[in-house]
Amino acid sequence: MSRPSKARTARRLATVSAVLVAAVVAGAGPANAHTEVKGKNARALAQNVTLDFHAASESSAAGITKLEVVLPAGIVPTDITYEQGPKGWKFDTTGRGWTVSGPELTVGEDADFSVTVRQLPDVRELVFKTLQSYGDGRVDRWVELEDSADDGHGHPAPKLKLGPAEPGATPVAPSPTAPATTAAPADASPSGRPDPTGTPSTSRAAGEDASGDDGVSPAVWIGGGAAVALLAAGGVWWSRRRGTPSA
Repeated sequence: MSRPSKARTARRLATVSAVLVAAVVAGAGPANAHTEVKGKNARALAQNVTLDFHAASESSAAGITKLEVVLPAGIVPTDITYEQGPKGWKFDTTGRGWTVSGPELTVGEDADFSVTVRQLPDVRELVFKTLQSYGDGRVDRWVELEDSADDGHGHPAPKLKLGPAEPGATPVAPSPTAPATTAAPADASPSGRPDPTGTPSTSRAAGEDASGDDGVSPAVWIGGGAAVALLAAGGVWWSRRRGTPSA
């Protein structure tokens, strides 16, 4: 093979190699662009621990607008205090955790925010399932407990490993929870307002049976009928005896 031919072959190999490297890098990008959580000195039963969340942007068309975090067992929404986040974003609790949302971030900009937990539970690891929303309606669901594929291109939920509890650490009193919205009571009237008497919606008074006899037991009526029959029979016997001539 002549030298010019060898040179052309070398250039082609170099070009192919560069393309392959670029493809590998591009494919590896999303695998590292996960939502993560970190906590300084995070230990079981530790109090007032600040957790830092990092949500990497994976969209080239829209910016991040909201992050919804589902709390693991042992932590309730009222245990969370919002510290800081993207400018203009607001914090709000939900029935299962909290949301941080606000104006759409610049395309490609990551979202970082921090919260403080009143007390961490006595476990080895915490999982914070997260839904990451974008301005174009896209939602990345970081909820998997493990990567769904061997190449790491799954959507694992943010995890925080906890150190062992300090000697003498104990659980604090539970945080007060917000009153839940209650449905209409079982004794509500058809109008939706509670029946002031507290009786069933059929308006049947307490103790009234299905016969609708104003609460009088059937046994009373039976007993009364028997008494009347006995009195009538006694009267007939007495009348007949008085009418019988003496011997």
